[in-house]
Amino acid sequence: MSKLHFTTKHANAATVKHNWYVVDGTNQTVGRMCAKIAAVLKGKNKAYYTPHVDCGDFVVVINANKVKFTGNKLDDKEYLTFSGYPGGQKSETARNLLARRPEAVIERAVKGMLPKNRLGRKMFKKLFVYADAEHQHTAQKPQPLTF
Repeated sequence: MSKLHFTTKHANAATVKHNWYVVDGTNQTVGRMCAKIAAVLKGKNKAYYTPHVDCGDFVVVINANKVKFTGNKLDDKEYLTFSGYPGGQKSETARNLLARRPEAVIERAVKGMLPKNRLGRKMFKKLFVYADAEHQHTAQKPQPLTF
């Protein structure tokens, strides 16, 4: 009786192909949209997903100023920043941050869903968020990503 040996193929930098996707944030719930974006940035949508390799795709988010929150999060959710100095902690509601810098809402949500190491930082660099419908990545021919 012969023994069968199967070897697992791991993805590496030479075998991974990075695609470009565009996501329209109009009337999308922030957390649900960002969870799916984080999965695409990690590469979990591919059959050859390997946790220790950057298998993810590039994601361009447009219309970030038209996203929505469920419940009372628009007024209750607070984003904290700290300068490092005593008394340097500031808080801002989601409504104010969405009006002032709508890209930051999506960037912070996605960044919190990625690994906290150098691979996660590399994945985060493949996210591009724009407040309006205009973006500068048309040369890459991004495919629409729907949820």
